[in-house]
Amino acid sequence: MTDIAIRTQDILDRLGAGNPFVADGDLVCRSPIDGSEIGRLRSHTADEAADVIGRAQAAFEQWRSVPAPVRGQFVRELGELLREHKDDLGALVSIEAGKIVSEGLGEVQEMIDICDLAVGLSRQLHGLTIATERPGHRMMEQWHPLGVVGVISAFNFPVAVWSWNAALAFVCGDAVVWKPSEKTLLTALGCQALAAEAGRRAGVPEGLSAVLLGDYRIGEVLVDDPRVPLVSATGSTRMGKQVAPRVAARLGRTLLELGGNNAAIVAPSADLDLAVRGIVFSAVGTAGQRCTSLRRIIVHESIKDDLVTRLKAAYETLPIGSPLEASTLVGPLVDQPAFDAFGAAVEQATADGGDLVTGGTAADVEGDGFYVHPAIIDMPKQTEIVKAETFAPLLYVLTYSDLDEAFALHNEVAQGLSSSIFTLNVREAEQFMSVVGSDCGIANVNIGPSGAEIGGAFGGEKETGGGRESGSDAWRAYMRRSTNTVNYSTELPLAQGVEFV
Repeated sequence: MTDIAIRTQDILDRLGAGNPFVADGDLVCRSPIDGSEIGRLRSHTADEAADVIGRAQAAFEQWRSVPAPVRGQFVRELGELLREHKDDLGALVSIEAGKIVSEGLGEVQEMIDICDLAVGLSRQLHGLTIATERPGHRMMEQWHPLGVVGVISAFNFPVAVWSWNAALAFVCGDAVVWKPSEKTLLTALGCQALAAEAGRRAGVPEGLSAVLLGDYRIGEVLVDDPRVPLVSATGSTRMGKQVAPRVAARLGRTLLELGGNNAAIVAPSADLDLAVRGIVFSAVGTAGQRCTSLRRIIVHESIKDDLVTRLKAAYETLPIGSPLEASTLVGPLVDQPAFDAFGAAVEQATADGGDLVTGGTAADVEGDGFYVHPAIIDMPKQTEIVKAETFAPLLYVLTYSDLDEAFALHNEVAQGLSSSIFTLNVREAEQFMSVVGSDCGIANVNIGPSGAEIGGAFGGEKETGGGRESGSDAWRAYMRRSTNTVNYSTELPLAQGVEFV
């Protein structure tokens, strides 16, 4: 076993997840850090997956009658365990997803934060009292638990996305069955071990939280099962277009968090020191493998040369290497296909007339990981490769002369997740956030598009899928609404003045 595999085993032991190497394992777990094997797990069969969903349904039927504030105690226990094991789980995220140390720890902190939010929410799952036209009547709405929630997550946020869904679903009275990415199975087992321990402490029904291991075929079992009224799927737009019609065919619900092609408009009044810091993190954090990663700069022609010069200088000093080293800022791409896609996009962009400002080549790092020098490409126009999402540290530079042109370039892509503008002009900022500006679900001013807090609803429009997770009123997706009218009079008036005698 490699040093990384031994460290992984030690972490899983401390998390209570057991041996990552099982007999007859068909799912090979590799670290993108050096390509080494760190686990080998066995896929669930379709029948086993159906049984897991059945146990979750049985658990839901008990859990839904537990008062919501009591359900919150389960999530409180989970949050405390995450605090206790933050360093270990953060390190496991770095080992399995390739995130730098700070980002791995930050992802676990995001889990802790959503648990805190959900515990408070467990006492605020409120409906409305509604004015009624009929005397002696009261009309109101209530929110009730929905059922088994299926969660399908991607490799790039291997634990946080599960927690966004699970923490809210649990306090809303639902069970959760999680199908993680095949690229990040061990982090899922670590989370499940902590959830199981929290469940034992809180006395929750067995099967309330479960993990399904396997490829897309196991995902299809979850997607197609009528006992799963909500499927929350995070991944590519291509994946979402496969999931959505399958769930719709059985009249289920979907919560989709799909691709992004996020831009930052840089206006003439921008604080360029601030803009450069925001752009660099948003573009190269997680090696450009976030759905919120910055992929396009739309900069005013009067400051383009200055901005590009500053960015080039910043890019050429970025430490690239193992994400386990504290000094590293850019870790590996997840695998060979991601590396190949990066190279193909650079080649196509330059063939389209783009000028490669910096980067775009493989980085020399020991081991069999896939490391690259983050690229900046100055584009003459917004070509098809610019409009496509390449999951890698690839930043395109576009130029505008007036704000309407900038908005048009910004909104021209099919995706609509996150966006930003750097400006000190309040009119430009307000226009960007208005109906005529950004068409994305997230629109920021003087910060990049990446790095959302859990207090706000997270999600996007257009081919990003329209879903909302995390804060604000995103909890409503995990519940069903019931409108109630109570007649406390001795009369029976009908609505709209209808007479029936």
